[in-house]
Amino acid sequence: MKNILQNLKIGVLSGMLLLISGCELDLTNPNAPDEEQVVETREGLIALSVGVRQFYSTSGIEAAYLYRGVTGRELKGVATFTNVLELEAGGTALPSFNGNILGIWSRMQRVMLMSEQILENAPNVPTITDGMLSGMLANAHLFKAIALATLATTFEQANTETSRGEKVTFKPREEVLAEAISHLNQGIAILDETPVSTEFTRLVTGSSFDLKNILYAYNARYNLYAGNYEAALANANLVDLESTSEFVYSTVSPNPVYNTVAILGYFRPRDNFGLPAELFEEGDAREDFYMSDPSAVVNGDPVRTLTGFFSEPTDPIPVYLPDEIKLIKAEAILRSDGSLEEALALINEVRTQTSGDPFGVNAALPAYSGPVTREALLLEVYKQRSAELFLTGQKWEDSRRFGRPGPPESTAERNRNFYPYPDQERLNNPNTPPDPAI
Repeated sequence: MKNILQNLKIGVLSGMLLLISGCELDLTNPNAPDEEQVVETREGLIALSVGVRQFYSTSGIEAAYLYRGVTGRELKGVATFTNVLELEAGGTALPSFNGNILGIWSRMQRVMLMSEQILENAPNVPTITDGMLSGMLANAHLFKAIALATLATTFEQANTETSRGEKVTFKPREEVLAEAISHLNQGIAILDETPVSTEFTRLVTGSSFDLKNILYAYNARYNLYAGNYEAALANANLVDLESTSEFVYSTVSPNPVYNTVAILGYFRPRDNFGLPAELFEEGDAREDFYMSDPSAVVNGDPVRTLTGFFSEPTDPIPVYLPDEIKLIKAEAILRSDGSLEEALALINEVRTQTSGDPFGVNAALPAYSGPVTREALLLEVYKQRSAELFLTGQKWEDSRRFGRPGPPESTAERNRNFYPYPDQERLNNPNTPPDPAI
């Protein structure tokens, strides 16, 4: 165990080499191991495989869930720090030099680099056995996909590869999302050919991380974002709803949402999941799952106290929720002109669940009683996703996908459509595109 922890430190240090994609990446740290020692050895690559998940589950999730949660109006920024105030204000008041924008950009670049290091080097190390190699590669494809999809749902354009010498080029978000899906497909194909070994599970993922099911779930999620409804439905149907996966934490490596919200006090959850009054349904038990009293009113906005998966520093965070898969199926069916009755049955499975959810997220609502039309059921899917998937990093993208009011409308349900590009990227990379207006 001591060696594994030492190797984990090596992996994380290796990932930290990347500051931003436009920078020259030839910095030397005399106290860190030579990079070749990390990426050209079995032990180093095992550590890097652990490290990429560890980095994303702490630093990555903090940015992807919390910062975008403010922009999508799930959270309210309540701290008096400039970065938080700018993020809360949104619109033209959110400048390109905001530290949160740089944070989400640079952290996804680090996840990409660490994943690329594994993909490029693991096949060249002869001491890595087949089941370990397939696990390493599929795991790297997963986290490369997560980083790409996070960028694609945050910025209008992004890079799909990192670079150590040349300035990266940018691609439209649709192409970035397509690249994320490609990585998931590659990961699935690798595991179809060679399942992971027990050694990989023991040394890298542990028993709480079902890699194959996660690949299917995220493939369903990202294909839904991309409008590939047949592929979204096909992958959703492959997810084992009895299987669960979690990002796990400790007092040394605490839950990042708990740490930032409960300890630092930067953000608080908005009442009613941040939904407008006409979209919130009284009696939804998920509100009491995700938040509790004491409540308050901050600058006119009712806020609550965050609970759910974020009540203690060691609370695990689900990698995905089973009911997300049901809602993906319902939406894919509706958007591809499928059976209204089949979609409604899936929606009601989520609405009427009173117990049995493996993570305790039960709506306990009556069956849907509104109009059974495609438009009405899609709105119901949006409402259910807003409650079920609260603070999973998806609300902002959902707000755009479902055509909810955005800025500069007075009834806007998000405070920006996309973030501007961080100044540090623009200063170092002449390929950086113009910033979006809002």
